Amino acid sequence: MPTATPTDLKPRDVLALHPPHRDTIPTLLASRRATGPDRPALLFEGRTWSYAQIDDASGVLARALVLRGIRKGDRIGLVSSNGDVALLMFLATAKAGAVFVPMNPGLTDAELSYILRHCRPTAVACQTADLERVERITGSFDEVPWLLPLDEIGGAAADVAGVTAHIERYAGPNGAIDLPEPQPDDAAVVIYTSGTTGFPKGVVHSQKNYVWAAEAFVERMHLQPSDRLLTVLPIFHINALFYSWGGALAAGAAMITTSRFSASRLWRLAAETGATVFNILAALGNILANRPRGEFDPGHRITRIYGGPISAEMMRVFQQEFHVPTLIEGYGMSEIPGACNNPFEGPHKVGSIGRPARHPRFDDPFVELRIVDEDGRDVPVGDMGELLVKTPIMALHYLDDPEQTRAAMQDGWFRTGDYVRRDEDGYHYFVARKRDIIRRRGENISGAELDRILSEHPGILEAATIGVPSELGEEEIMAVLVPRADPPPAEAIVEWCNGRMAAMKIPRFVVFVNALPHTSSHRVEKYRLKQDPSLLARAFDRERRASAPVH
Repeated sequence: MPTATPTDLKPRDVLALHPPHRDTIPTLLASRRATGPDRPALLFEGRTWSYAQIDDASGVLARALVLRGIRKGDRIGLVSSNGDVALLMFLATAKAGAVFVPMNPGLTDAELSYILRHCRPTAVACQTADLERVERITGSFDEVPWLLPLDEIGGAAADVAGVTAHIERYAGPNGAIDLPEPQPDDAAVVIYTSGTTGFPKGVVHSQKNYVWAAEAFVERMHLQPSDRLLTVLPIFHINALFYSWGGALAAGAAMITTSRFSASRLWRLAAETGATVFNILAALGNILANRPRGEFDPGHRITRIYGGPISAEMMRVFQQEFHVPTLIEGYGMSEIPGACNNPFEGPHKVGSIGRPARHPRFDDPFVELRIVDEDGRDVPVGDMGELLVKTPIMALHYLDDPEQTRAAMQDGWFRTGDYVRRDEDGYHYFVARKRDIIRRRGENISGAELDRILSEHPGILEAATIGVPSELGEEEIMAVLVPRADPPPAEAIVEWCNGRMAAMKIPRFVVFVNALPHTSSHRVEKYRLKQDPSLLARAFDRERRASAPVH
């Protein structure tokens, strides 16, 4: 049973163990290889990669990309679940000076098509299961990307040596190929995030952003080179890619991941792999807290958990029943990774998203926070307002969207669209989302996107989707619909959504109304829908298959 959080080295001292780098992903990896080439870097389903092995294999892949015509600044898409070859592709893309664009393989064809058309990748790496549909989607593009089958690249070998040999056979002789030297401010990653316009936005981060966010996670969790960071979160999100994978690289530690999350065997996986740090989201934490205790393995070594929001009950369960001493709650967005967190060394305030984040290499303030009213004026302590964030790792811009970039990024400050308040000790508390985003099981889902799709139903005049409280924490999706005539069966609405939106976006609740509330400018007043408990009380629940008539 873990009894204490290891704090042998301060974060600044952890970074000082390694040779200097040039604030790029390839030089960060080279620095950590120099310190411990044989140290474990990545554990994936029975395979353990050392720092030397991931450096060598990603270098072979990078040269293969350049040989195939990838140039600096080209975009390489990834449609894949978590895996070691997928993470090697991320490193190879960075070494080639290209831009990594991970995408959710659970998206529908229409959703995936939008992102692929928007980012215009030169190449797309995907698993065999998605190869045919990616080929079909991109076949009509003016510039058709070439496809990289991940299974063909990595093969089906059970060990690292076999996978490496397969990569080398796939890449062919390319040792003489020179790789470019990415610069710190070069674009490196595009993360697609839901937007209130109804279409995803591509959040562009630089090489330096990634490295500094990774190093900041060393500070946030006091990572040690001996740590093993377990994540079951997908690498097409900031948390897994920037915090877990990046944090492990920055500390010279190891990351553990798996292709599929299994709540029933999570604790056994943690014990078998020697995980010491675990990243969660509220829904994931609540799922584990509600699982049968017979699945819990007391032999695990996890001493620290990062995530949010963390309720008092979740804190109690993980500390007292699961024997994890330290839980750190924080706040960030795709555009502003790791903006604030509860200080590792305390004091910790349950329910707070904490104070401005710190960085081991830089003096405070690394991050600045403001809370403002509708006129942009700072509000008094205790009052609610919109959170503005100034951080040197703010996204460069939204891909090909100068209007959204100007609206969100003003004079060095990012407008989060989230309402928060600050207490007298400088701790911040999340209050509500200003923007039309529904947070469901770790996913940010655009209400505007769902409204648009539901409004295309021939029997629906107007649609408004809102988030309602979930038993697991975060939110479930409720569709409030105005029918054109007699309302269609709610079951038919759910069925109609299948194939038109990803499974995670399909509303759980459906309710019909005669009219929606509007502002004078004809915007739907969703906050009024949220304030009406009668809607949820009479809604059809697809998990229980019951509904009440229209009102």
